[in-house]
Amino acid sequence: MFDYNQISSELVKNLPDRTKDVISRRFGLNGPNNSSNFVSSGKIRRESLESIGNDYQITRERVRQIEFDGMTKIKNNTKKYNKVYKKFREKIEDFGGVKKEDLYLSSLGQEKWVNHIFFLLNLDDTFFRFSETKDFHSFWAIDPSHISYAKEVVGSIHNVLDEKNEPLKISHCATISPLSDKPLNSYLEISKHIHQNDEGFFGLKNWPEVNPKGIKDRAYLVLKKEGTPLHFAKVAMAINKSALPQTVHNELIKDERFVLVGRGIYALKEWGYQPGEVKEVITRILQKSKNPLSREEIIQKVSEQRIVKENTILQNLSNRKYFSRNLDGHYIIKES
Repeated sequence: MFDYNQISSELVKNLPDRTKDVISRRFGLNGPNNSSNFVSSGKIRRESLESIGNDYQITRERVRQIEFDGMTKIKNNTKKYNKVYKKFREKIEDFGGVKKEDLYLSSLGQEKWVNHIFFLLNLDDTFFRFSETKDFHSFWAIDPSHISYAKEVVGSIHNVLDEKNEPLKISHCATISPLSDKPLNSYLEISKHIHQNDEGFFGLKNWPEVNPKGIKDRAYLVLKKEGTPLHFAKVAMAINKSALPQTVHNELIKDERFVLVGRGIYALKEWGYQPGEVKEVITRILQKSKNPLSREEIIQKVSEQRIVKENTILQNLSNRKYFSRNLDGHYIIKES
């Protein structure tokens, strides 16, 4: 393991004091002037051009120029750290030549050294940093061609996900690209629109299957995974042991994705279940049928939509306000 702090100190030690201070503060290499420069991890915050400029009473552009001049001088002294850069290069090549910035930095050293690693990467022109955009997280690449190729791969998989409208395993995504699983996973990580869920499936970030938000989405995932109607108490238990069953029940009632199919039992509407009481289910069944239906036929069809006792179905069917029988004893909707 390399002593990144020592390497950084060696590189800046011969710079003029102000230049050394500017670079150290821009990259968060030294102890902070105040506690506000610390982030939650204990890492030193990188300071802005404006913050440093205010201290020295110079413009942001002047700070930028001082930083640039200092970095240019330092670059000539990095050759003796070839082993460090060899490690950096091997690591990113192992990821397929592209890696999301925070993950790449953390893969090279402990959290407390990520600022020093970031500083060292910025000194080598064979590493390329892609700044964050609305579509991509910031990431590093070993070659400019990797950047365009990564965007192309991400775009292709985004289109497939959009078309299939369901999460995919990395092995399925690999059929779209010649990349092996590890590099492909690294490419997908840089996208802000593609997300991987806890089960390893990739999907669009706004899908509840991959990025659930709140109890309703988590309940949806539970039912989707089970593939069968469940009582709300079981749904609550599957979400989290601390999830209150009544809270889950209240959320399911309000969301159109769920249908109450029995006493406290919910199913997904996308499975073909329709909302409504038993008599409404019977009404829909008779409306869709071209012919009157027997009692047995209605019981069978209602049982496909609701988890209720046969007697409950018969009680609703005997409601003469809504249903009547023809001469053959088959049921029809009563004419108003």
